[in-house]
Amino acid sequence: MKTTAVYPGSFDPVTNGHLDIIKRASGIFDKVYVAILTNSAKKPHFSLEQKIDWLKRSTADIPNVEIASFSGLLVNYANEIGANVIIKGLRAMSDFEYEFQMALTNRKLSPNIETMFLMTNNKYSYLSSSIVKEIAHLGGSLDGLVPNFMIEEINSEIKKKQ
Repeated sequence: MKTTAVYPGSFDPVTNGHLDIIKRASGIFDKVYVAILTNSAKKPHFSLEQKIDWLKRSTADIPNVEIASFSGLLVNYANEIGANVIIKGLRAMSDFEYEFQMALTNRKLSPNIETMFLMTNNKYSYLSSSIVKEIAHLGGSLDGLVPNFMIEEINSEIKKKQ
């Protein structure tokens, strides 16, 4: 049986922690959709087009990864693309409580879809998109936090919005 997974997130911006989860998931599943949630209630810092571009460039060497976007219920999107697994990355126990609740909700909505939790590499356990944006706003170094090609682009976008 072919396994298709979806790894959802805002990826605002994508971090090296996200990429660690994507690479590891690509070794487990036949196909991995990295799906950027578009939510009208949230105001992302970076455009959808920018996030898609960063993810495509960051995963260009992983042939079974596809970058996409969606809105609405994740399980509806997963069913639409034929995904039978949702990937969620966990950094700490605090992540687990929320993600466990979401996994149970998703199972109630669509019992055919499993949720798989992947623990982050410990070198990224502190890392989040929010931290990356905060460091950039304060003029700190993003080395090792995001792909090198993104650093100048993030800093440029941050400066435009200050």
